[in-house]
Amino acid sequence: MIFIDTGAFISRYVKRDQYYLRSQSHWKLLISNREQLITSHHVLDETFTLLARRTSHAFATGRAKIILNSSELQVLRSTLEDELAALSDFEKFSDQKISFTDCISFALMRRFGIQKVFAFDHHFSLAGFALEPN
Repeated sequence: MIFIDTGAFISRYVKRDQYYLRSQSHWKLLISNREQLITSHHVLDETFTLLARRTSHAFATGRAKIILNSSELQVLRSTLEDELAALSDFEKFSDQKISFTDCISFALMRRFGIQKVFAFDHHFSLAGFALEPN
């Protein structure tokens, strides 16, 4: 079971992304290993917005349809309790300029017992999660 962060989605689809090559091989590995892929609606919101800014709305919409219709990806939705828990991390890591989306991800990962994250964001390591690819 692995949580997929925004950076993993962006680097999968944007060739000029600095992590594009690392991302391609890791996506292949996860899929070939039939790893359970999990993300959140907050991550998808952030992903679709960034894809539109870095490419075009048409490109972002096309990828959004693929992602939302994927049978390989489970999308978690936060509760009020998750969002309140996220505020604690938002405050705790305020000196790191962390995003609220990352803090929501931490709360969801804790609630669902997810220890690994496909991300290029060191904030996940600070919060105690195992970052992939290494």
